[in-house]
Order: sequence, then C-alpha cells, then structure tokens
Amino acid sequence: MSSQVRLRLLPRDRCMFDEPVQMKVAGLRARQVVTMRARATDDKGLVFSSSATYKADESGEIDLERDPSFSGSYVGVEPMGLLWSMRADTLHKRFIKTNSLNHHVVNLSVHEKEGEGRMLAEATNERLLIGDGVSRLPIKEGNIRGVLFTPPGRGPFPALLDLYTFGGGLSEKRASLLANRGFVVLTIALYGHDDITRNIKEVHLDYFEEAIEFLKKQAKVGSKGVGVLSLSKSGDVALSIASYLPGVEATVWINGCCANTFLPLYYKKRQILPPLMLDISKMVPTESGSFKCKNVLHNPLAEENKATL
Repeated sequence: MSSQVRLRLLPRDRCMFDEPVQMKVAGLRARQVVTMRARATDDKGLVFSSSATYKADESGEIDLERDPSFSGSYVGVEPMGLLWSMRADTLHKRFIKTNSLNHHVVNLSVHEKEGEGRMLAEATNERLLIGDGVSRLPIKEGNIRGVLFTPPGRGPFPALLDLYTFGGGLSEKRASLLANRGFVVLTIALYGHDDITRNIKEVHLDYFEEAIEFLKKQAKVGSKGVGVLSLSKSGDVALSIASYLPGVEATVWINGCCANTFLPLYYKKRQILPPLMLDISKMVPTESGSFKCKNVLHNPLAEENKATL
C-alpha cells in the first residue's frame, strides 16, 4: 500500500445508514487511472462487492461527487455508486440486514489499474442503523412479537406500524432508521419469529389491531392514530387494515396489490376476504435461473375474483 495515496470519507467514516458520505482520493499521479472497490458482508455471511474505474485530475485527486466512473459496476458521476451497486458473488441474492444492532461495515479501497492491481489506499465506512439515544425494546406481549423503537427526547412523536412481515422473521432496519427521524415505530413479525409458527394458512386482522392499540398507548406517542408502512404482500394487508380497523391515519403502500393475495383474511373469527391466487405455469424462467412472475397473479378485476378486492 502506498504511503502517499489517501482515501478520505467525509464528513466522517462513521455515519448513519441513510446518510451520504463523500469519497475523495489524493496523492495519485496526474491523470492516473485506478480502480476503486467496495466490499461488505450481510447478516447471512454473503459477500457483496462493487468496483469502478476513475482517472485522477492534474493534481492527482479524485472526488466521487465530481468525477465520473468510466467502467465497472456503474458509469458516470455517482457519489454513492460504490455502495448502491454492490452485488453478491452468488446470483439472485439480496442484501440481508435485519438486526439494527449489527452495523453495516463497508471496506473501501483504491487499486492500481495496471498489473496485479496493487492496493494503494483503504478506508472503512461504518454505517449505523440505530442512532444515539434511540431505544430498542423487544416486544413479546399478548400475541405481539416485534421490536419497538423510540426516539430520544420528550416527544410527543407520530407513531408508525412497520409491516416488513412477509419475508418471514423480523426486520428492524427500516423501523430503526425511522426512529432516528423522530417516529415511534413498532415493527412486527407475522410468522417465523420467536414462538410464531413459520407455516401460516391465514392472516388475522385482530393481530394488527392488537399491535395498533399497543402502539397508541406508548407514552411518547402524540398522534391520534398511527401510520402503516408496508411492502409487497403486506401492502394489501395495509389496505385492509386501513379499511377495516379504526385508528389508522395514513398508509404507505409500496409495490403491493389492490386485492388480498395468497392467504384468506379473517377478522373476529370470520373470513372477510378470500385470497387472489396465482398460476405458477405463467412463471417464465430466464437463462440466469431466475423467474419472471409479472403475469402470475390472477386478474383481480375479473368477475370471479372481485371478492378479493
């Protein structure tokens, strides 16, 4: 490693997960071409990496906020490109970071473009999921299984129910980051966590009603109702929660469906929505081993499926 070349992370090398960091290289030769690399490991031990080729200016400096990448995982001016372009060494794997106490550590390095790619400089970016003063409280009360995140300060704060529920288990990262921004957030598991079975055959709104009432009773919550944050399958659950349960003031629906999908929906021991099913014969395989599933779901607007809406 060269003692003259320096890789700096600004304003500091330790920051929150959702904060940008400026990357600068100094001490290179004028117009020297180098490869910059990033590498990180997720909670399951999978390695993710990226690389990009840059050319130093007349002063031997590179600034990722100013200078374009010419090749690699991305091209063009992308200040955070080395982070967002990281991919797993194994195909079709997504980055898993579920526990907010596990920091996201990214190893960054600068290498010679020529020869064996000797390392010239390196730095470590530690990206935190939970900020100073945010409390993290595991919840096992009644039927609720989850984690409650509360911001520092007296409040009152708005409340959110995070339904990052349908990948199995529990994911904390979105909830902890929102708590850093001034929300009281309860993230809950629906299956495959703690003592909850992994195999479920139906969804009960009563569970979410219990979670909403629990959240509204928290001392620092100042809103009359709660917001519901959803993703994918939990998107249609969020629409049902807002439609059938009191106390919901706002719903964020990300990449969901307008119909109740896959599992029947119950409330007060009565089925209120049948499931919209899928046709797996419409899955289209690709050369890489993945499947295109765009047309797998039945049409929710077809007469025979309107009861699922």
